[in-house]
Amino acid sequence: MGPQEEHGLIVLKDLHRDHRANRLLAALEPADFAVLEPHLEIVDLRKCTVLYEAGDYIRFTYFPHDAIVSLVEDMEDGRAAEVALFGREGVFGLLSAFISGEALGRYVVVVSGTASRIPIERMRQILVLRSRLRRMVAAFNEAVLAQAFQAVACNALHPVEARCCRWLLNTHDRIDQDTLPLTHETLAEMLGVQRSTVSTVLRALQATGLIVQQRGGIVVADRAGLEQAACECYHKVRLRVEKVLPGSYSRSDLNTLLQPAKAEQLLTYPIRPRR
Repeated sequence: MGPQEEHGLIVLKDLHRDHRANRLLAALEPADFAVLEPHLEIVDLRKCTVLYEAGDYIRFTYFPHDAIVSLVEDMEDGRAAEVALFGREGVFGLLSAFISGEALGRYVVVVSGTASRIPIERMRQILVLRSRLRRMVAAFNEAVLAQAFQAVACNALHPVEARCCRWLLNTHDRIDQDTLPLTHETLAEMLGVQRSTVSTVLRALQATGLIVQQRGGIVVADRAGLEQAACECYHKVRLRVEKVLPGSYSRSDLNTLLQPAKAEQLLTYPIRPRR
């Protein structure tokens, strides 16, 4: 049986793919994973696909593999800002499902890839029975809330240049390549700024050797430099997730997160001093 189209997604049938490409699923005890596995199916998530609009009923919990999904809050005037980002380190759709059953914002695919999913009702039943799985999911949901709180502070207090570095790093953490398949339009929406602002920031980052812009995406040329140029929010959220799922990020030594940022030494744009 080949792929099947369902609600705008491609459900991949009878393909040999490991659900444990998702790091939360990979971290489960064998007994817990064995309970989940029969109910998991793999779907192909295409860039720009909206999985849920705000207020939609949550039907599935998703465990991304190489896809990246953003939770976005839309304003009445057409502007939007990202609240949280989800990739292979975790799961989305569970937090709101256990509160109101409705999506808290718009879930949109920003990088194409695959994910495992399970019907939310089945997931609820399994969590009642499996205490270790329940504790792990609760801890990850706490990390998601921390990410959302950090995003509020970040959007209000940090310059767009540092926030852009954070977003590039967040994407780089979740895919196995240095070329990030991102457009200026995508970055502008996620950062809640004009496209022209993103273009100016990316030119500055390229001038300092941190990235290279090319057809098809943005190449991370200096990962360590981007980490130093990003605001503290990147480090805080990453450390929070690492506490829940050690090894979620494998591209650089976690110790680099504990070093003070020195972005003003790397970039040509002015950095707002920390208070």
